[in-house]
Amino acid sequence: MGAAVDRFVFTLLVQVGRKPGDGLPDGATGAAILCYAPAADEETAVRETVALLKQADMAPLDVTGYGTLEERLAAGEVSEEEQELMAMAGAQDAVVVAEMTPFFE
Repeated sequence: MGAAVDRFVFTLLVQVGRKPGDGLPDGATGAAILCYAPAADEETAVRETVALLKQADMAPLDVTGYGTLEERLAAGEVSEEEQELMAMAGAQDAVVVAEMTPFFE
């Protein structure tokens, strides 16, 4: 049996462009999607989140990582609601899309 791998919940902000069937509002040029992703490291969290968004017919363009729950708590950056969503992501071992903000130009 292999050793248990530490998993962390990462905060990721994904910029997406337009793609047919993406579900974004008419007139939107893209969106920012805030996700909480559980993984052993940030690279894996980014890869799994991008794959999930592509399966949902989104067009990921860029991902910015904002650290783990522990790092953000130490910096005093996490609201109670965010903590609950991040806990859910960790407990369910699933990416949680917390917020989507469409862009209009």
